[in-house]
Order: sequence, then C-alpha cells, then structure tokens
Amino acid sequence: MRPSPLPTLFGCSPEAIHCVGAGGMGLAPLAIYLAQTGFSVTGEDDSPPDGELASLLARERVVLGPLPLDCGMVVHSSAVPPGHPACVAARARGLPVVRRGEMLAEVTRDRKLVAVCGSHGKTTTTAMLITALRRANFPAGYVLGGLFADGSPPARVGSNDWVVAEVDESDGTIDRFSPEIAVVVNLDWDHPDRYRDPEEFDRAFASLLARTNGTVLLSDACGRSLRCLAAPGGRTGAHTFGRSGDFSSEPAEGPRGGMVLHLGGLFTPGDVQVQASGEFNAANATGALAAAQLMGVPPSRELLADFAGVRRRQQMLAAPGGLTVLEDYAHHPTEIRALLTSLRRRGPGRLVVVFQPHRFSRTAQFKSEFAAALALCDSLHLLDVYPAGESPVAGGTAADIYAEIKKAGVPIPVSYLPGADQDFFRALSRDARAGDLVAFVGAGDIDRKARAWLEGRRAEDAKARTWDEFFSEARALLGPASVLRREEPVGPRTTLRVGGAARVYCEPASLEDLRALLRAAATRGVRVHVLGRGSNLLVPDEGVEGVVLSLAGDAWSGFELRPDGRVWAGAGLRLKNLCGLAARSGLAGFEFLEGIPGSVGGALRMNAGAMGGWMLDVVEELQVATREGDVRTLRRDELHVAYRRCAEVESAIALGALLRPAAKSESSAIRRQIDAYRRKRHESQPREPSAGCVFKNPPGRSAGRLIDECGLKGERVGDAEVSATHANFIVNRGAATSSDVLELMRRVRARVQQATGVELEPEVLLYGREWKDVL
Repeated sequence: MRPSPLPTLFGCSPEAIHCVGAGGMGLAPLAIYLAQTGFSVTGEDDSPPDGELASLLARERVVLGPLPLDCGMVVHSSAVPPGHPACVAARARGLPVVRRGEMLAEVTRDRKLVAVCGSHGKTTTTAMLITALRRANFPAGYVLGGLFADGSPPARVGSNDWVVAEVDESDGTIDRFSPEIAVVVNLDWDHPDRYRDPEEFDRAFASLLARTNGTVLLSDACGRSLRCLAAPGGRTGAHTFGRSGDFSSEPAEGPRGGMVLHLGGLFTPGDVQVQASGEFNAANATGALAAAQLMGVPPSRELLADFAGVRRRQQMLAAPGGLTVLEDYAHHPTEIRALLTSLRRRGPGRLVVVFQPHRFSRTAQFKSEFAAALALCDSLHLLDVYPAGESPVAGGTAADIYAEIKKAGVPIPVSYLPGADQDFFRALSRDARAGDLVAFVGAGDIDRKARAWLEGRRAEDAKARTWDEFFSEARALLGPASVLRREEPVGPRTTLRVGGAARVYCEPASLEDLRALLRAAATRGVRVHVLGRGSNLLVPDEGVEGVVLSLAGDAWSGFELRPDGRVWAGAGLRLKNLCGLAARSGLAGFEFLEGIPGSVGGALRMNAGAMGGWMLDVVEELQVATREGDVRTLRRDELHVAYRRCAEVESAIALGALLRPAAKSESSAIRRQIDAYRRKRHESQPREPSAGCVFKNPPGRSAGRLIDECGLKGERVGDAEVSATHANFIVNRGAATSSDVLELMRRVRARVQQATGVELEPEVLLYGREWKDVL
C-alpha cells in the first residue's frame, strides 16, 4: 500500500518516476527502493535487463517501457547521455531530470544514512553490512549497487531511521551526501574524466568526511584515506578498521571455504564466521561489522555465516571440461592486481584472464598500470573498451593496452580480437584447457560475454565430437599413405610462422583419396581450405574451423615436359623447382617466378606475379577439383583472371596446369636471368619471415611507397614489424602472433588513409576468415 503523503523530492511532489537505465546495477536497485517508498515507477534501458533482474523489477511493480504520459520526474544513470530521447522528451515537458546519485541523496536525506564509499570493494562491503543487519532482524533500509548472488532483493525501504547505501563518486554526485556514518573502504585515484588529478579526487572524499554527522570509518591499510581525513577543511578524528585498526580483526581459515574473524579493539570481543575468503574480503567484512556495531548491532558469530556474495564479485560459473570459470567486476589496475594475486593462490593450473577495459578515459590514464597488473596471468584475452557512454579518447583503447604489454616485453601470450564476439569466443576456446582457471574481469557487459562463451563452449564440445566423427570417417576412406591429423598447427607451415591449428589436416597421397575426402566434406557441410607453401597467408591465432588440405606429396609435385614443348606442372611443385627444372630443359619464360616462396597451386590461385610477369599468362590449361570431388579441365580463355586472383581457383582446388614456355634457350642464359632476378629480390625484400606483400597496390600507385612516405617503416606491434627493407612487408621478429600482425595492419591502413585518403586492401589471404570481418 502506498504511504501517504509521498516524500517531497527536489521541491516538488511527483507520484510517478521514470528511470532511464533501469537495467543497470546502479539504477535498478534505486528503482525498487522508490517503488517500495510508494512512487509509481517505470523504467527503460537500451540493453534490457537479464531474466533475474527483470523478475526483481516486475516483483516490485517497476514497469519497463517508454516514458509514460503521467510521469512527474525522470532519474537517469550517469552512463545515459544527456541526449537520450527519454531525457530530451522529459525536459520538453518541463519535468525535472536528475541523476541516480542525486535521487539517492534526496530520497534518503531525512534518514540516518550509512554511506559505503571508496574505490574497490564497496558493493561487497555494503552487501555484507546488509546481510549482518538482516540476520540481526535490524529493519534498516538499504540500496545495494549490485545483485545478491542468491536472488535476494537489492533494495528495501526498511522501517527504522537507518538506511545503508553504496555511494559512488564517479559522476560527482558524492557531493550531495551528508551521511551519519561514512565507511571508506579504500581510495585510489580513478575517473580521470571527472577528477583531473589525484588531489581533486582526494578533495571530493575529504569534503564527504567533513560533512559526515557521526562516525567516519577508514581502512587502516589505506594511507590515502587517512590523508583525506587530515586535508584542510576535513574533519578531525575517525576510527580505523582492519588488522591493526581501532576495530581490529584477525582472519583465520573457517569451514566451507570461508573464514573466521577474531575481533578486538573497539569491537565487542568475539569471533564471527564469514562465508567469504581472502584478505580483501576480511577487510570488507571488518568494515561492515564495525558499521553494524555503530548502528546498534553488536557482532555475533552467525552474522555473516550465510553471506551469499554479490553477482560479478568473484562469482563462480558452472563450466564444462574441467575448467574453473569466474567473473569479477574489477576495472581499476589496483583491483585487478589484488584479484589476480588472490587467484594465483587457488591452485597449480594456468590463470587465463579475459579483460574488458571500462571507459576510454580510465584506459588512457592507466594503460601502463593495466599492462603491469595483467602481466600476473598466464594467458590474456583483451576485449574492446566498454565505453559506458563515453566518446573515444586518444590512447584509451584496448589496442593501447595491448601495445603497452608488448612494449614491456611481458612473456605471456596475448590475444586481441576487436569486433565480433565470435572471434574472441573461438580464440578463448582454443586456449582454455582442463585445469585452467578462466577469469572474466571488467565492469561492462563482460558477464554476458562470459555466459555466452560458456554456452558456446558447450556447443564447441559437441562440435569437437562432430569433428572426431568426421576424422574417423575420413580415416576409413583414405589409404594408409595419406596423412590425416586432428588439431594440427598450421602457423608453422606458413612463411610468416604465426597462427593456430586446423580442426583436421590432410595430405592426400592420391587423386582417389583427395576426391574421397572432398565428397565426405561436402556431405557434412565441412569447409575445406587449401594450403600450399604457406606464403601470402595469415592464419588467425584461433586456428582454422575446417579441413586444411595440403598437396605436399610426390603425387602432386610433378614436372612433365611434353613432346610439343609444353610443361605439365603439378599444384604441389615449388615455384623455385619449376624455374630450375625449366632452366635445365632450356625452357625460357618462367624466370619471373624465381624467389616467389610458393607452389604452382598457390600461384594459380593468386595469379602470382613479379618482374613484369604473371602466372596465368603462361597457362594453357588448368585442372581443378571441385569442392564436391569432381575433376575438370579448363582452357585459358575460360578463366576469369584479375589482379591477384583467378575466380575458378577460388571456388575449386587447383591440381596442376599445362604451361606454355616463351621459347627454347640456352640453360646458361636462363640461369643468368634467374640470378639477376634473385639478386634484385635479395636487395629489395626482407630476409625475415613474412607473408610477402601485405597490401595490394592501389591503381597507379605503390602500396609500399605510400606506407614508407607515412614514416611507418619500423612500426612495431609485439614482434610484428613493418620491414625497414620494403614497407609493404610485415616481418616476424621471432615471436609475433597473428593478433600482432592484424593490429599492425590496422595501424598501417589507418595512417595511410589519414595521410593520403587511400584505403589499402589486403593482398595476403586471411585463412578461413573474411577481411571485412576483421578490418
């Protein structure tokens, strides 16, 4: 039943309040509190709340939908931009529009407020205090900045004078609060978009402490908090909590994975059982128990024995395949360092971290600190920044953290796959293995990504069984001379030497085996990718979701000189060998192929060219196998040829070609021309591992010259570097990853386009993927 009269808010008396951003952890609990106060509450969110939160809102009659006609006031999350349609419409009607923190301060101003604030752990500390008060049947109100893991409501009006609330400093609304008790869990400079320097940040908290009517509680381990207390204009005197605080505690191991706190100092002496673990949680629990005692609830053993925890705070997720998976809200370098240090103690398995930076401004300010903290893991997967309503800031992207990690020489594998979640899901699935602890870390929507990945992981397990079935079927079809392997590394088989594994790898020993494999793949809808000598090819770190087919055996490397002077060359024949055999036979016209690190099949696929010559200029007939296993012979005039492509070989598999020499000549003369081309290549191209020219030449221009003129020679990401010899080559300095190469390609394209207006298109093939999905 609605109380009467309703509280006056900001000098007016609205009956209906609309919450914009009601699906977020800050505003949703406040919406529930307002509904319990008696207001008619509606809400909306561009990202609808998940099932649990939606149920909690519905239970409190918070109706989700657009701005209603009878609305009297709008409250919005600070992540909601000022131009949001609901806020614009409300202002047009003359309605008050306020931020979440402003509304929380206003709706609690006539009660004794316990404000839990600080940089790290305030949600957990608030939840612990609420749990202790509920266990003691102390009917205080509360507003949590998150969700209890057991589904308990995140807000209650309560029936006495007290209300507990988590107070956030990020948007400056901390200045609105004058609490009865302030609990400062710890302080680290954060939110550089609002607080330009640490001193401004400190002043905001010193001002809050000065406005506190009753007691201030500070962590004994946080020197910054103590300095804020002593700041000019601050209050004098406070109580500390922690191992050596005025309210002291000594943690010891407890039952069911929890701990027992031995209390001393100003506490009523005794032990308290806490269903949580770790030094950080011991400090949180001590602060919560100190606040409870000041409110009139003395400690007792069972106050925190049933603490359910908070969603997204080291929350364990069900995981298949022998993995341990958790998610945590850490989004500041100090939090991340503490979290990873704690997780390191959990067991001998690898620590695999997925990190989503939160806000561009925070990322720009602390990117080197993020890099140092994340170096504590064994394997890292970086996601794009969650903007939380911010516009991009120079130096504030996940790519900048990636660059910092690489610059520091941190010896851990790092994957950064911007864009589609599916890319990241595949990379993580390839990396994670039984015994690993996988931690999803961040304050954005990474919790949804974690659950989506786990769902996909279960699907991946089913898919792996499907690949096992295909492998068994193919093994039965192929002869013993054919090579067939599962999860075969492909990167080392390329000239760039980066990338992951193929689900199935095959070297068919005969045409019959090749056709059998292709028919089986077509029947099952399995993609087949052809691998030649591995030049002009970039294999993603996450590997290739398909069959990788290599025509590497003797059956595919033939060189047959026909009586009429034409040459049959098999697809597996190395171009270098083709040049040498042709020269030995006195056949001119193939010299331009010298030095191209590929095979005949690859040269046909890409219409390889150099020194003014093109592969398909010397072809008379081409033999291909279709993806269904049929063999066809095509005349040169049936082929659709363009710069760096032949359509018929893109959709089929080249088996070989009948080639037309330019003329008969002396072997010595042919070899002199080959040597001249070889010297020219050695002088103009790098010797380090590369994939050849990375970008196509724009019409009438040189890609290498454009890159060079932009000063990009020597530009480096990890061990991937723009060659100092030829700017259109990216070389592997030893330990490059595919992610390194991709990020370097993005930088080169962006710089060239910015400087010249030319958008470079990749010449190198992205194996098993499409460039449009990556660049």
